[in-house]
Amino acid sequence: MNSETKTVMFSSKTGEWATPQDFFDKLNWRFGPFDLDPCADCVNTKCANFFTEAEDGLSKSWEGFNSFINPPYGRGIEKWIAKAYKETRENGTRAVMLIPARTDTKYWHQYVMKADEIYFVKGRLKFGDSENPAPFPSAVVVFDGSSRQQIFGAMNR
Repeated sequence: MNSETKTVMFSSKTGEWATPQDFFDKLNWRFGPFDLDPCADCVNTKCANFFTEAEDGLSKSWEGFNSFINPPYGRGIEKWIAKAYKETRENGTRAVMLIPARTDTKYWHQYVMKADEIYFVKGRLKFGDSENPAPFPSAVVVFDGSSRQQIFGAMNR
């Protein structure tokens, strides 16, 4: 990983990194079709319906949607995870999140451990147009209100 990539990925200059399309396609096949991307922009959205930062997806209802969420990975990620958990207590609402596998954080134990399914991604993903993989492991977290609480091994990229 070159020093420029390290500087950006380990800084809080941006927490927004586009999901690799091939990985999204696999998630959409398995958990989709997704019909809402509540934290995106017109360049990196993966769904026809999306909320931009200015529209503030945290303040909107996700009820009735099957959402794909790759939240900003900096400070505040816990707000997106808490929102996904709370929104999916309503019938017909599912949130599938791609997040860093930070099992040592408070939000992981407060919300992620209440997820209906957790998948740990095998290897490291390359986000956006980065030439290098992320410096952290990733997890796919599914909140759907079923209370199955299943944890699975590696999900292949």
